Amino acid sequence: MNDTLHNDDDYTALVKDLALKGRAAQRLLARATDEQKAEGLRQAAKAIRAQADAILAANAEDLAAGEARGLSPAMLDRLKLDKDRLEGIASAVENVASLPDPVGEVISSSEAPAGMVLERRRIPIGLIGIIYESRPNVTVDAAALCLRSGNAALLRGGSEAIHSNKALHAAFTEGLEAAGLPAEAIQLMPTQDRAAVGAMLKAAGLVDMIVPRGGKGLVERVQNDARVPVLAHLDGICHTYIHASADPAMAKQIAVNAKMRRTGICGAMETLLIDTNFPAAADVLDALADAGCELRGNARAQAIDSRVKPASDEDWDTEYLAAVLSVAVVDGIDEAMEHIAEHSSGHTEAIIAADEAAAQRFLDEVDSAIVMHNASSQFADGGEFGLGAEIGIATGRLHARGPVALEGLTTYKWQVRGQGQARP
Repeated sequence: MNDTLHNDDDYTALVKDLALKGRAAQRLLARATDEQKAEGLRQAAKAIRAQADAILAANAEDLAAGEARGLSPAMLDRLKLDKDRLEGIASAVENVASLPDPVGEVISSSEAPAGMVLERRRIPIGLIGIIYESRPNVTVDAAALCLRSGNAALLRGGSEAIHSNKALHAAFTEGLEAAGLPAEAIQLMPTQDRAAVGAMLKAAGLVDMIVPRGGKGLVERVQNDARVPVLAHLDGICHTYIHASADPAMAKQIAVNAKMRRTGICGAMETLLIDTNFPAAADVLDALADAGCELRGNARAQAIDSRVKPASDEDWDTEYLAAVLSVAVVDGIDEAMEHIAEHSSGHTEAIIAADEAAAQRFLDEVDSAIVMHNASSQFADGGEFGLGAEIGIATGRLHARGPVALEGLTTYKWQVRGQGQARP
């Protein structure tokens, strides 16, 4: 297909055509058994491994183009595939295949006053649009989760990963067809024109939910323009608070890991809060600086280590996605939680503490999608949570929060069984 169509009506027609095909395929998926869907995923993983050379060659094209365009090291890292990452993608598909099918699960059962039996059962949402940037693994993660939960997917990846996405999609759908499932259950948008995204966002009644995965600009556009329900998070401004009772060795290890393991992921720590009574603050900041992290802090943080630069007001509200960290020394857990309440994006917050009462208070009172005790925020990931993979992290309050996997891709309907009751 020509990558640029003539006008908005053309893109509206394109999205309608793709959506109708996806919805038809989703109705076929509704008849598929649990084992058929699982086998489709196992075959998809097999095809990804069989086509590894072609996928890596396609990814090399994208990396070369990205370097020529001046993509940042963090963006290139998100884009890059190698044998280990590709094996991880295939293994994640197999993990999703092994998970229990949520479709048909009875959420609740009761008897109405008139004697009917009432059940709430999980059902697929329908056709889910995924709009994403950079990471080609999203092509497969989203496809696997949508298929396992009985949904069809319409994928629109970023131009920087166009060759990788096409190669991964081709392998995935080859696996579906090998298992007798409809390839059109997982479709890849055939154009990179931004107008196609606009058409997806306005396709109410055709697309049932949109999930954006990418930078702030993309997510803001989706949330502002969508006429379709959106499941998303805008920023990953994640905090770690080192309580006065924290074990110094644990605090240092977790702080360095939370920031430096992979700086470009949404679960990376962006602000470190250190209790004024924590005795080893200097050791923690020294370890971060030695690991190559630029530190920006308040006056009390600067007094601990001369390498800490002054933090601006904007720093506390910045998702760096780089080896840069905001640091504040705070007077106790109340000030730490006040800081989080003011500056957090609602993604992931962690407390490092030996004091169980303080930790429990933090877990109970901090209002973010994920709250951790004595663990790195880099674990904020559906795979690490045992969900097989994730379609994204949701930070809103409706439908789903945190890593969204199979259960988050379902809704429910009421099934009512009577014995001839008529309402008086």
